Amino acid sequence: MPAGQHRPLVRPARAEDLDALQALARRTIGTCYRGFLGDEAVDWFLGSGASDAHVRTHVERGGTYRLDLDGRLVGVSVLDGSTVDLMMVDPDHHRRGLGRLLLRHAEDTLLAVHPVIRLETFPDNTAARSFYEACGWVLAERLEGDGPAKLVYTKTATRTAPHTATKA
Repeated sequence: MPAGQHRPLVRPARAEDLDALQALARRTIGTCYRGFLGDEAVDWFLGSGASDAHVRTHVERGGTYRLDLDGRLVGVSVLDGSTVDLMMVDPDHHRRGLGRLLLRHAEDTLLAVHPVIRLETFPDNTAARSFYEACGWVLAERLEGDGPAKLVYTKTATRTAPHTATKA
């Protein structure tokens, strides 16, 4: 890590984090989702306030985490039951290992309670799909319905068998 740079920190989000978390979600959706959802859908979604409402609801309920680097918010995850409901890293901080760190935190938190965990992504979000697959997530199913299709990925807790010594 370069001199003067601190380790990333994941911590539970608090009510006073709400504005910054909502801004991060809007910025990430506005920057990263246009290529696979289109401008019209992204503009409608952001303009509807649905993104802000989603983040607000989860901050109020708990299970929302923020990722800070050098005291600055760079990522957010929302855990809901056995699901990674939302995970975003500021577009200016992509490809630096921060998404992997945030996802690992989510996995460790959820797998401590649930034997199988899940997340959803859009079929055309090839960057996210590649990332999840590289992190050991397995494509489980395709969801069709109102709105864009989604893919469900799952991950199962891996248990290693205890090592037993054998006599020669």
